[in-house]
Amino acid sequence: MIITGKYPQLRLRRNRKREWSRRLTSENNLSVNDLILPIFIIDGKNKKIPVKTMPGIYRYSLDKLNSVVERAIDLGIPMIALFPYTKNNLRNSLGSESLNPNNLVCRACKQIKKKFKNNIGIMCDVALDPYTSHGHDGLLVRGDVENDETVKLLIEQSLIQASAGCDVLAPSDMMDGRVGKIRNALDKNNFKNVQILSYAVKYASSYYGPFRDAVGSKNLLRGDKKTYQMDFKNSDESLREVTLDIKEGADMIIVKPGLPYLDIIQKLKNNFKIPIIAYQVSGEYTMICDSIKKKIVKKDIIIETLTSFKRSGANAIITYFADKIAKNL
Repeated sequence: MIITGKYPQLRLRRNRKREWSRRLTSENNLSVNDLILPIFIIDGKNKKIPVKTMPGIYRYSLDKLNSVVERAIDLGIPMIALFPYTKNNLRNSLGSESLNPNNLVCRACKQIKKKFKNNIGIMCDVALDPYTSHGHDGLLVRGDVENDETVKLLIEQSLIQASAGCDVLAPSDMMDGRVGKIRNALDKNNFKNVQILSYAVKYASSYYGPFRDAVGSKNLLRGDKKTYQMDFKNSDESLREVTLDIKEGADMIIVKPGLPYLDIIQKLKNNFKIPIIAYQVSGEYTMICDSIKKKIVKKDIIIETLTSFKRSGANAIITYFADKIAKNL
């Protein structure tokens, strides 16, 4: 119900007049508890390699990783998300390196858990694209990703990452039915407390370019991912995707990209009482950085944009700005 009134008895500016009053009456607030920090990792030693397409973002070798994680903990960031840069000689059409218990992500998980215990959560993507020679999220058969055979590999990948200490598995592949099968496999193997953060709503978007550069798959991708990622012209389809993933056992869901899909976040929040994570993707990050550098906008746009996710209904945000703005929150 909307309570109406009229001027001059009703003056909406009264609540905005003082800083304390604006704080008191604010509806949505951004805090460090809302932030998830993505970290790119790379094999080798003593490496901190800039990602050319993402200003201020680096790939870290594991001997540099602890200091990054420690800073995130000191800032109060609840969770990090690990993304590997995989060398071409470790990639093949089957994405076999994803099933290596000693791959880069697994070693990173073990290292973080040994050093920091449960002081910060670890999220890992479940998908084959960081490991395939063709850049797709699953097994490529006659030019298309084969759903059911891919799911079998995703189950195995999930168990390997859970064994390494991953707290939150994030299937980002968009295969049908994978959440339920992963959940069943985790439960049968005594990983009942490992959470599933499903990329339930992941659009076939043009905003992913810098990320693909960061993980080394940009120039490998054959064709596009439109046969499994969602059509950006569709909205109602997101309801169907989330309904299925909730029934299959998802604990939380992701909407990706973030800013162009605020309407989707709000639609989902109005229909489901499940934690929703917005992913402010690499293309969004890079455009904001570029606009700030060119002095088209002020740095305040970072907080404004992240708050828009909260206003739309997101519980948290995966953002490359996390460590840059956490101390200001």
